[in-house]
Amino acid sequence: MAPHDTGSETAQPTAAASGDSSKAVKAAKDAPPPLPEPLRVPVADSHTHLDMQQGSVEDALAKAASVGVTTVVQVGCDVAGSRWAAETAAAYEAVHAAVALHPNEAPRIVLGDPDGWSRQGAREPGGDAALDEALAAIDELAALPHVRGVGETGLDYFRTGAEGMAAQERAFRAHIEIAKRHGKALVIHDREAHADVLRILREEGAPDRTVFHCFSGDAAMAEECAAAGYFLSFAGNVTFKNAKPLRDALAVAPAELLLVETDAPFLTPAPFRGRPNAPYLIPVTLRAMAEVKGVTEDALATAVAANTARAFGY
Repeated sequence: MAPHDTGSETAQPTAAASGDSSKAVKAAKDAPPPLPEPLRVPVADSHTHLDMQQGSVEDALAKAASVGVTTVVQVGCDVAGSRWAAETAAAYEAVHAAVALHPNEAPRIVLGDPDGWSRQGAREPGGDAALDEALAAIDELAALPHVRGVGETGLDYFRTGAEGMAAQERAFRAHIEIAKRHGKALVIHDREAHADVLRILREEGAPDRTVFHCFSGDAAMAEECAAAGYFLSFAGNVTFKNAKPLRDALAVAPAELLLVETDAPFLTPAPFRGRPNAPYLIPVTLRAMAEVKGVTEDALATAVAANTARAFGY
């Protein structure tokens, strides 16, 4: 910016210039990150939300395939999203579906959602009958052959307070039963609820294939999950500077139980944190994981590809 004639001061930006600068910053933040170098060994994104991302399914899958991400697991969070996941998996060979009521969805169904935080907008309380109806819809979808998992389900004590915990727990136990009855993988969402999630899995008896999506525990929890044979799926937040406990967990997790995911459009890996996430960014996270594990990118990709197919039965 040009100085005043005195040379002793710097000109202040005009309101218009400030506005243009803010728009430029926002545009940069909203811009998709560049394509990473392709993986030599193809892998799967074990957990994504294509319905929450910009652009078409075709474009997302093509972009992912161009960097070696040839399969995605599309995960439902409510009845409508789960139906969309099942329909999308039926339409695209590269997509497998998981269906469920997200832990935060169950309290909204039972208690209502006056603020409209969820995608459906404000809702009236439906009580236990409404939750039973929603679970019946998930049960019906879980029977479909292109639905490979029941999830994401579990417990979330970050967004839901004590008043919603009963609904969360009832839904979680129901999803465990649905997964076991249909022989599908169980996909766990666990946020600030580690002990209770593990307790309920012990009480109900976990399905043969259980995946901790976006693993958020420490090394001790990783060892406990590994001892039980649970898969641990790591997302872009393992690359964050403050995520040493996650990297410690990854370091002790057995290679034969590791998965990688985006949870897109959320949890974009560094150095693109804050920008839109998508399946094509899996290579960024996988390379960071390989560094933590002290193995080659190809070795980890080979293990992750086999693990994801085993976890979701495809």
